[in-house]
Amino acid sequence: MEVFDFRDGYFPEAFRAIKEVFRGLPDSIDPDVIFTHWGRDLHQDHPLISDLTGQAFRDPLILQYEMLKYDGDLGAPNVYVPVGREAADRMVEYLLKAFASQQGKYWFTRDTFEALMRVRGIESRSASGFAEAFYGNKIVLEWGDRE
Repeated sequence: MEVFDFRDGYFPEAFRAIKEVFRGLPDSIDPDVIFTHWGRDLHQDHPLISDLTGQAFRDPLILQYEMLKYDGDLGAPNVYVPVGREAADRMVEYLLKAFASQQGKYWFTRDTFEALMRVRGIESRSASGFAEAFYGNKIVLEWGDRE
């Protein structure tokens, strides 16, 4: 894993430098699936990262994730992954521990993450009542030999 030192909230100003980093990524990694921010996220940095992800990678499956926050920019995702209760609990625990920089935000709570998974669970008719949701722009399904 590499972590780059770009200032939070100032990505548009650092566009050229960030784009150079993204241009080099396909030379160093070959992912099957990429998770990135939803392209219509209202945080000033997130659409830039989403756009550059799509520019740098053409072949992998790219799933754009959503984040519940003050901006009120949730949309209507088109890819759902049902999640069992135990997995949902593990995911929330991971989020709460992994993103220490968000700990002071009033919305960064267990209840927030569980509520969003519950809403997406309802939308997808998940048996457990929980799901993660993503936006997929170009999803290619291969159903065996079609030539």
